[in-house]
Amino acid sequence: MTAVDAGSTGRDLSVYIHVPFCAVRCGYCDFNTYTATELGGGGSQAEYPANAMREMDLTLARDRAEGYEYQQVSTVFFGGGTPTLLPADDLVAMLGHLRTLLPLAADAEVTTEANPDSVTRASLSRLADGGITRVSFGMQSAVPSVLATLDRTHDPEKVPQAVSWAKEAGLDVSLDLIYGTPGETLADVETSVRSALACGVDHLSAYSLIIEGNTAMARQLRRGELEAPDPDDMADKYELVDDLASADGLSWYEVSNWARTPEQRSRHNLAYWRGTDWWGIGPGAHRHRDGLRSWNVKHPSRYARMLAEGEMPVADSEHVAAEDRLVERIMLELRIADGLPIDVIPEQQRGMLAVHRERGHLEPEALDEGRAVLTRSGRLLADAVIRDLVP
Repeated sequence: MTAVDAGSTGRDLSVYIHVPFCAVRCGYCDFNTYTATELGGGGSQAEYPANAMREMDLTLARDRAEGYEYQQVSTVFFGGGTPTLLPADDLVAMLGHLRTLLPLAADAEVTTEANPDSVTRASLSRLADGGITRVSFGMQSAVPSVLATLDRTHDPEKVPQAVSWAKEAGLDVSLDLIYGTPGETLADVETSVRSALACGVDHLSAYSLIIEGNTAMARQLRRGELEAPDPDDMADKYELVDDLASADGLSWYEVSNWARTPEQRSRHNLAYWRGTDWWGIGPGAHRHRDGLRSWNVKHPSRYARMLAEGEMPVADSEHVAAEDRLVERIMLELRIADGLPIDVIPEQQRGMLAVHRERGHLEPEALDEGRAVLTRSGRLLADAVIRDLVP
């Protein structure tokens, strides 16, 4: 296939590549991931890069046949699972193949997720040499007892070393935390955040633990082996994260994300929150194109069989109605620090802006300038604010 010329008409594209492999399944995880023992023929880790590249070929051919051209790829994200369970050369090969199909922007952000124990100095150097620009480490906690409850296997003392290797390779680094694990104290959260910031990172993510119903942790809750997270305790922990990150010079730009400068925000995630177009490559991956949303079959073996037959591995798709797209835009853009233009909100809901301004949930100055931006108390009650603003 011939790559689209970077100067041709078209739109920018983001690409998500799902690598569905993990060494161990964590008790809280509800993502589409598999350990080596769960995989059948055709879906192995060794075969995965070729399958993903074949899907890229088919996706581009389909888009072009339907009249869609892309000027360039602005962001790429290898997620999982644990992408760095694959050899670094495999990730570089997939990125290189994408480059043969569509040009990467000169300043493209290319991120891979990683566990601290799934990388070496050499592998991170290879990733950087091959075009990866950013690594997002799943630190989750610096407290061994919390990591044990989460079924995380890495040694928290290895995190600073992994960050140091990544920086040495020239990579931007994010550390990802989870707060609200059963049994975790405020002091534990403080230890984790201070440990992350002590690594000198310029991006921090901190997500509240959500225990999905079909996970091992949910079964532990039902058996009474763990105590369910308390909403007030979660709020206290969020405020602690925000206080510590802000004191270190990081600013929130999305409810669960902080960056030292605007340039160090995750542009790939911002593309999701702003509803742009993206490809989803890999088992279970979702894609979006101008209101059309589709998602792949989940199991790597079935995914591989469909590709071997020259078939797009799509499980289903939907056209998102205009009214639903409006709801999604309000839900997503209100979560980011840039906020939401007031004129996007239906007129019949705009009266609630004054109500939430009075309650301290929306920034008065931003409202005066025509944008709805959450205050910290608004971030804690974001779902309630959103409910009042959607039709």
